[in-house]
Amino acid sequence: MNVMKMFDLAGQVAVITGAGNGLGYQFAEAMAEAGADVVCADIDMQNNEATAERVRELGRKALTIRCDVTREAEVFALFQAADKEFGRVDIAFANAGIADQTPQPLHDYPTDNWNAVLAVNLQGVFYTDREALKIMVRQRRGKLINVASMWGLAGASSVAPIPAYNAAKGAVVNLTRELALEYATQNIQVNAICPGFFRTRLANGSYDDPEFVAAVTAFTPMDRVADASEIKGTALYLASHASSFTTGLMLVTDGGCMAK
Repeated sequence: MNVMKMFDLAGQVAVITGAGNGLGYQFAEAMAEAGADVVCADIDMQNNEATAERVRELGRKALTIRCDVTREAEVFALFQAADKEFGRVDIAFANAGIADQTPQPLHDYPTDNWNAVLAVNLQGVFYTDREALKIMVRQRRGKLINVASMWGLAGASSVAPIPAYNAAKGAVVNLTRELALEYATQNIQVNAICPGFFRTRLANGSYDDPEFVAAVTAFTPMDRVADASEIKGTALYLASHASSFTTGLMLVTDGGCMAK
C-alpha cells in the first residue's frame, strides 16, 4: 500500500468524546481532514456544535450528541446513535477528561473531588471503551484510542500534586494494555495517547498563569508548551491503517519529559 494511502480515512466513522474543546476538537478536525465522518460528543453543546460545523466545512458528515461520560446510559445512547446513523464505528477516542479541581496532596484531598475526577477520567473511559468494542467486535475491526497522559506513566508532583488525575490516567494506561491483549486477535487495535503540556482548557485556566507556564516550560526538554494542533499527527497515526500492527502502545507526545 502507498504510504500516504495508509493515512486515508475515507468512508470511515470516528466517535470522539469531549469533542467540543481542546484536544477533542483537534481529533475531530484531524479525522475529517483525513476523510472520516465524525460523531461529536460533549456536555458543552455550543462548542460541540462548533466542532461539528468544522467537520462539515471539511466536507464530511457530522453528528452531535450531548453525552456526559459519567452516565452509563448516555454513553450507551451515544454509540447506539452512531451505529444507527452510520451503521459502523471504525474509530473511537475516549477523550473526555477533567483536571483535579485544585492541586493538593492526598492527605488534604476532598473525597468529592477524587470521585469527580475518577468518574470522568476512568469510569467514563470504561463506558466509552465498552460500547465502542461492542460494535468493533461485531465488525471484527476497529481503532480504539484512549487519551491518557504522561502523568499516567510517572508522578506529577515534581510540577504539581494531582493525585486523582495521576491515579485515573495510570489506570487508563494499564486498561489500554489489557484491552490490547483481549482484542488482539479480532483486528481491533487499542492504544493510548499520553500527552504532555498542550495549550487547552483542561488545566482550569493555568495556561493564563505566567508562573505555571514558566514552570512547565522549564520542565519540558523542548522548552515550550505544545499547541493543541500538534496532537493531530499522533491521532491520525493511531486511527489509520498506518498503525495496523500497533496495539498496546502508549504513544507519549510530551516534548521529551518522560525521557528524563
